[in-house]
Amino acid sequence: MFKKNQKFKFFIKKFQLVRWVILFFLVVFFVGSFYLIVQAQMADVDKLSQQLAKPTTIYDKSGKKAGELADQKGTQVSLKEISPNLRKAVLSTEDRNFYHEFGFSFSGYARALWLFVRNKITGRNYISGGGSTITQQLAKNAYLGQEQTFTRKFKELYLSIEIEKNYSKNKILSMYLNSSYFGHNIYGVEDAAEGYFGVSAANLSVSQAASIAGMLANPTLYDPTKYLKYATSRRNTVLQNMVSNDKLSQKKATAIEKTKVVAKTPNVSQKTNYQYPWFFDAVIDEAISKYHLTETEIMNRGYKIYTTLDQEDQKDLQEDYSNKYLFPVEDDQSASIALNARTGGILAVIGGRGKHVFRGFNRAIQARRSPGSLIKPLVVYAPALSRGYSSTSTFPNTPITFSGNYRPTNALGYESGKVDMATAIADSYNIPAVYLLDKIGVKTGYDYAKKFGLPVEKSDENLALALGGMKEGVSPQEMAQAYTAFANNGKMSAAHYITKIVDATGSVIVNRPDVTQKQVISKKVANEMTTMMFGVYKDGTGAAAAPSGYKVAGKTGTTQDVDNTSIQYASKDLWAIAYTPDLVVASWQGYDVSTTGKTLPTYLSESLGPLFKVQTEQLISNSPQTAFGSQSSTKESSSSWLDKLKNLFNNSGKTGKNISNQFAGIKDKISDAWNSLSNFIQEHLKQ
Repeated sequence: MFKKNQKFKFFIKKFQLVRWVILFFLVVFFVGSFYLIVQAQMADVDKLSQQLAKPTTIYDKSGKKAGELADQKGTQVSLKEISPNLRKAVLSTEDRNFYHEFGFSFSGYARALWLFVRNKITGRNYISGGGSTITQQLAKNAYLGQEQTFTRKFKELYLSIEIEKNYSKNKILSMYLNSSYFGHNIYGVEDAAEGYFGVSAANLSVSQAASIAGMLANPTLYDPTKYLKYATSRRNTVLQNMVSNDKLSQKKATAIEKTKVVAKTPNVSQKTNYQYPWFFDAVIDEAISKYHLTETEIMNRGYKIYTTLDQEDQKDLQEDYSNKYLFPVEDDQSASIALNARTGGILAVIGGRGKHVFRGFNRAIQARRSPGSLIKPLVVYAPALSRGYSSTSTFPNTPITFSGNYRPTNALGYESGKVDMATAIADSYNIPAVYLLDKIGVKTGYDYAKKFGLPVEKSDENLALALGGMKEGVSPQEMAQAYTAFANNGKMSAAHYITKIVDATGSVIVNRPDVTQKQVISKKVANEMTTMMFGVYKDGTGAAAAPSGYKVAGKTGTTQDVDNTSIQYASKDLWAIAYTPDLVVASWQGYDVSTTGKTLPTYLSESLGPLFKVQTEQLISNSPQTAFGSQSSTKESSSSWLDKLKNLFNNSGKTGKNISNQFAGIKDKISDAWNSLSNFIQEHLKQ
């Protein structure tokens, strides 16, 4: 009897525990449901049409509106003005039960639950898929993020129910088709039909309709103008979906599958609100690569994206790049970028000359070019200072054969007696740089390249690295980022564009930029390097591009054009970087593809100089103009009278050439040379 009572009591306790567990889950469910219902009702679903038409807005560093990613999100058309072919293709592929369900699918949620459990078991904390209905996709596009979580799926569920309560099925389908993104800054099926096929949405053929319907899943991957193979395969998948949904015969589908997808590249005119195209493109790219948004989400969701943009700087650069007088070489390419030296925030960027293509090739970010002598301060001189060398340390300046039979020469074959580090930097001599890298060790230079964020590979670990010899090369943005260390007391700041992203509901999805700062060299080394790099723009290789009235430090770089060896002094890449305590400016000039007969002059005054001088003056004038610190009062290193005199006449010869071709803002180089000579004589008469 006692044992029976014990078992009974145990059963009662167990039953009560189960009741409490059930009660707990019911409370959680009802509280969660109440919360989601309130959220759904607060989402202003009755204003969904306007919400979907709201473009993503870009704000500058001061929080002022800088523009929008689209003026209007697509030409709005009624459902009757959309071809039945397209409606059948979309419904067959995206949501076959659209007209028979109340905004969500039980089977879709069951599949999502199964995938969630499976991913939990395998250690992945997301849902791989879940069969969203068209109404759910509409809710997601308007209000929610792309993350695959159960929280988002349930928010989507309640919003979908709220949408279904407020709109008819035809209206929901119409809103979905008019607001969907199709790449190339195109919204809505009307503009997609016109853009890709040159017809209205009402006149789309079955093949064209299947292609457009297929792009809904991934407008980038299934773009018929970029990835024809994938686009064709996707179109054929949609055709078979139509067959299985009894909206198309197998015979007709097979016949269409044998035809080629013929589409044209959309001629999208950038509206006035997309007024800073290179910068806006870079913002989209960073949102995708760093914050894991998709292009569709960015373009379609009405975000507020706060950035580091300086509108005045960006306008100035855009005007400079449209000024043909700043480009002595008419048909070359170029890119420029300006960074906040302290934070790494991009102030302005230009990715190329000529007509801008939406999210096209941005040379300031994506180009990979040899940096030439621009790399010397990073992999040779700063490491050497950290190892006990000084600005007065001297090095040979005549040809030397190093290990591996490597025998570098100076530009124009110049030779001299020993030179100190400051002179080697200012005049960009190659032999001292290679000699010093050999002394401190190639591995040291290679390790510093990685510390400065340069994308070096193991094959780059050789003496040629001192002169910019790299397998892949670097971008102007990477070089500008590296030079922030010299401008900011040895601390390098990661280059970035975005500071905050707010979604259409006011929720902050990016609260602060995902950026880092790290001390790559000491403050002492940074200041010593700055002191020596003053000489580059004072009377060194950058004299022809020096901004009038402003003191800057920096470096220039050129690379030899090995494809045009028959042309004397031919260059393939031209670089210039200048910095102040406030900003870093970097520019590159060259040809995208090296071609026989297409080359650049070595002299800065005949190529990159006019542009770099003008843009640097503009950028500095718009900056706080913080004075350099202890670097300003540090005495410049001196070299022999003979070396100074040689360099002086050398520079005057370089900068005096082709004066008639210079832009009006460039000082007369003969006058510069004479003034330099006068100052030189006066200095030494006082000694």
